Order: sequence, then C-alpha cells, then structure tokens
Amino acid sequence: MVRSRALSPHARMVLAVLLAARGTWSHGYELARLAGVKSGTLYPLLIRLEAQGLLEAEWQQPTERGRPPRHAYRLTAQGIELARTTAAEAGEPRAASARQATT
Repeated sequence: MVRSRALSPHARMVLAVLLAARGTWSHGYELARLAGVKSGTLYPLLIRLEAQGLLEAEWQQPTERGRPPRHAYRLTAQGIELARTTAAEAGEPRAASARQATT
C-alpha cells in the first residue's frame, strides 16, 4: 500500500476531491478544476494513482452527439482507505470535509 506521507500535495487534493465524489465517476476537467491542479500535472498523477491501484478508470461515451469519449476516474477500496487516512493526518479543512461527506 502507498503511504500517505509519500503523497504529493497535488495527490492529496485529488484524493480528497475523489473521496468527496462518493464513488461516482469524475472526469479530468472536473478534477483539475476542483483540486486546483493543472492538466499537465493532473494526468500523469492520475496514471500513477491508477497504476498503484488507488483509482480505476474507464472511457465513457458522450451523452451529446459529436462529443468525444471521456476518461473518468473513481477511487478503489484501497484508494478510499488512503484518502481517509490522508485527510485525517492532514487535518486540512477541504480534506476533512471530504471525509465527513462519505461517512
């Protein structure tokens, strides 16, 4: 398992945002906006978190005609556990509120 102390501040924010999403799928643009992370930082981070087993990803077909498929992400059980631990350790208001939203 990934240790919460080894996570970057950006990873902590992305985990907090995904934890607050309560298991629903989130798209990269939404994650970037809510976590305050630029896309050049976000997408490599999402790839690493998925490779570590903390996220699952899937391609979702567009709901509007003519739009491209989008990659969506959500936490795995291991990711939820780490996100909760990270939020508790950090004591950050945003992370703490994300944790409370899921309990």
